[in-house]
Amino acid sequence: MSSKSPVNPDSAGSRSPSPAPGNDTLTLRALVSTKEAGVIIGKAGKNVADLRDQTGVKAGVSKVIPGVHERVLTVGGSVEAVAKAYTLIIAQLVESNPTSVSMSSPSPHTSIRLLISHNLMGTIIGRNGLKIKAIQDVTGVRMVAAKDMLPQSTERIVEVQGAPESIGRAIEEIGKCLLEDWERGLGTVLYHPGTVDDRSGSKRTNGYAGGRRSNGDTAREQLSPSSPQSPTSSPQTNLRTQNISIPSDMVGCIIGRSGTKITEIRRLSGSKISIAKVPHDETGERMFTIIGTPEANEKALFLLYNQLESEKERRVGREQQQQLQEQV
Repeated sequence: MSSKSPVNPDSAGSRSPSPAPGNDTLTLRALVSTKEAGVIIGKAGKNVADLRDQTGVKAGVSKVIPGVHERVLTVGGSVEAVAKAYTLIIAQLVESNPTSVSMSSPSPHTSIRLLISHNLMGTIIGRNGLKIKAIQDVTGVRMVAAKDMLPQSTERIVEVQGAPESIGRAIEEIGKCLLEDWERGLGTVLYHPGTVDDRSGSKRTNGYAGGRRSNGDTAREQLSPSSPQSPTSSPQTNLRTQNISIPSDMVGCIIGRSGTKITEIRRLSGSKISIAKVPHDETGERMFTIIGTPEANEKALFLLYNQLESEKERRVGREQQQQLQEQV
């Protein structure tokens, strides 16, 4: 992604805005409340305009969705500029609502909820948790990583708690980690607040929550070597290859008995999906390779993660039932 490209949260599609090779531009998203979004934007957009002028970043907040109380803040620029921008934003939020912070320490403590690709969590946590511990020790913040991915996405929340300046330093360290290992974030399905699934009665358009579609940003996808792009390429030959990691203990639920579920996902999406036979690194996760058009791949990702969500709910329900039986 070029550092000259504007950050538009509503045109980012469904894939992670990862940097292109050789580019030091970082795009970092965070989940904020509607009230916080109003403070960040300011009257007639003054605050966000001042932020851009002071730091040189591209910044924006996703549009309001009726009935949804969260929005996504997107900040893009150099690692240092993004960290500075978040420091200013957090300080601004603290100033606008001092009752929401802890004043038990010399400097006010607050928090920010960063949205991080599931595939990049290992980069931030490090082997045996050494990386996340080092970031916390150096900056004085506390970091809490959510175990589960957000609905209909491959992003997880990393909450960073501390003083605004400390959080800014932590974000700079996190940003460096993300840039060093940016390729692992390719194909990330971005979280959209308000996205729900069929079990809660929402309507769908062509199998996508809320009818959202990807803009097929080629800077964040790997082109299939067998299908080079050209001006005359048809949608059928405009193929993409995407790799995603799935926890080994969840692979079986995606494949299904005798391969029935993965066969159905292939049929419904139109993408070719292959599964690595062994874990690809020390996390124990298995690599899924998806090949198809941007639209087909997005539908395949949606179906895969919908299956994961269903399995997680099933397991939670089973555990709760077992606990109830033990209490009887």
